[in-house]
Amino acid sequence: MDTKPLSGRIALVTGASRGIGAASALWLAGQGAHVVAVARTIGGLEDLDDRIKEAGGSATLAPIDITDDAAIAHLCRSVYDRWGRADIWVHAAIQVSALTPAPHMQVEDLDKAIATNIRGTARLIAMIEPLITPSDAPVAIHFDDDWDEKFAGPYGMSKAAQRAMFANWQAEAAAHGPAVHLLRPEPMPTAVRARFYPGEDRAILAEPHAEAARLLTPVFKG
Repeated sequence: MDTKPLSGRIALVTGASRGIGAASALWLAGQGAHVVAVARTIGGLEDLDDRIKEAGGSATLAPIDITDDAAIAHLCRSVYDRWGRADIWVHAAIQVSALTPAPHMQVEDLDKAIATNIRGTARLIAMIEPLITPSDAPVAIHFDDDWDEKFAGPYGMSKAAQRAMFANWQAEAAAHGPAVHLLRPEPMPTAVRARFYPGEDRAILAEPHAEAARLLTPVFKG
């Protein structure tokens, strides 16, 4: 008999190929959940799958761009047809554009940030909410950060929009669920962070797997 706390749970992780998304997928699998890992990077997903299997967990890989509405709808339908619901959604997918002064923001960078970080997130909420609602303990998690530094206008704008969407959903769902959480990791040595701080000493930053455990443990064991 599997006594892991999330045994039998289905966890959908968007942005699962690297950073806090991959670390969260590993943590959830280690707690017994079957992870449906979504990302654009096939190699990153395959590496994640190897690590999950080595630790005794299980995963289904979904190499999908979250801006593809039809692909996300098909994924949600496939999860429903196989399991009848998902229990957990962790959203860590993000588009990061090149750093540039505000007057020189490129339209292409702005469009990509809006498509992935704003529109993509909004469509995911709309399609995943009905998928997790049948669970007896539905949970949605978004990883947040504040960015008011220089040269990252599209990123800062789109993170603020994501925060607003999840905060609104959290307030709307407070009485009847799902349980919506906005979690803020400490600075980690991720590819996103390296783009913002290319000369930073990465040794002093928080380790993604430790951050995933620190943030997720209270959600599921608190």
